[in-house]
Amino acid sequence: MEKIPVLDYLKKIVNQESVEGYNTFLQYPTAISETLKFKLTGIDNGEAHVSLKTDVKIHANQQETVHGGMLCELADAAIGTAHSTVIEEGESFTSIELKINFFRPVWNDTLVAYAKPVQRGRTITVYQCTIENEMGKLVATVLSTVMTLRGDKAKGR
Repeated sequence: MEKIPVLDYLKKIVNQESVEGYNTFLQYPTAISETLKFKLTGIDNGEAHVSLKTDVKIHANQQETVHGGMLCELADAAIGTAHSTVIEEGESFTSIELKINFFRPVWNDTLVAYAKPVQRGRTITVYQCTIENEMGKLVATVLSTVMTLRGDKAKGR
């Protein structure tokens, strides 16, 4: 098994290339992404695009629109994927803040979350993530602060 950088591994996934025989120091696809059926549709250094085909039979709240928590999870997945491309083996990371603004309801649609850094630091990075529907209309925006963990703080995370 050849170990390659996270970014190279994820580029293979986006380009629909086989990852057989390759691995990286992080687990991809993640269990939550498989459970929720997220799809990685774009990747670059510090940036990620993650999509979800929503279905109100699965993702709805009591108003029969897609639950806001699902939008938070979609954004968090895009942000986490983006950040995983900039950390080194032996490092980990955690979200320390996430703020979301909702602009329009969603029913059965295809959403894309676009995450990119607003400000990168050695330990703290702030990401902006926009979520758009299949018409390209803004559904939500998210700001999230991510902390990179090193040494003993990164162990077991």
